[in-house]
Amino acid sequence: MDDVLLAGIVLLGASVQWLTGMGFALVAVPALVLLLGPEQGVVLANCASGVICLIGLAEGWRRVRAGAMVPLCLASACTVPVGAWLTRRLAEPVLLTVMGGLVTVAVLLVMGGARVRALRGTRGAVVAGAVGGVMNSAAGVGGPPISLYAVNAGWTAAEFVPNALFYGVVVNVFSVAANGTPRLGGAQWAWVAGALAVGMVVGRALAGRLSERRARWLVLGLALAGGVTTVVKGVWGVV
Repeated sequence: MDDVLLAGIVLLGASVQWLTGMGFALVAVPALVLLLGPEQGVVLANCASGVICLIGLAEGWRRVRAGAMVPLCLASACTVPVGAWLTRRLAEPVLLTVMGGLVTVAVLLVMGGARVRALRGTRGAVVAGAVGGVMNSAAGVGGPPISLYAVNAGWTAAEFVPNALFYGVVVNVFSVAANGTPRLGGAQWAWVAGALAVGMVVGRALAGRLSERRARWLVLGLALAGGVTTVVKGVWGVV
């Protein structure tokens, strides 16, 4: 039953990512963390998200803004070890609370299209990359800071997607190097691989049938629900 649930979570996350160009980690991480525990849930999300981003990037790598990506990626490389260190040091209930809180706050900021002066120009890229690196290795969700940077940089959706995918590949490679790979059995890996493949097919089939605005709010709504649920479980464990 747990394997089927694991596959369902990955399938949903992959479908959402392929449908909207974002959202695997936001949608899947809270559920993976609740199912597998914080450490294993995060490293599985890093692996799966990295694979999806790499496959998605194959179609849009020519639109990557190399100049903007350099400070983002270098900053994340410096801070990924910090997130990995936090994951190993915090007690599970505290980690659940922190992870759920990060997801919830990040989603609310993205929903509000927050304008932050510190997230502009090269300095903004460094800040976003650094925060994204910590969040990705500690909580599996490094995308929201990049989304906020893109909003403040005035990027269109067409500009954002390939650059977000490129960043996703890089930051997840760093995160897997820092955290290691998930301890799953052969059957579980098979379920995960199958769910990724089916999810991408489903997402591609649905692409174009859902408006960009509705798809975005669907992703953020699912992510918000997952983040709040994770916070509740973490707080319950602390008290």
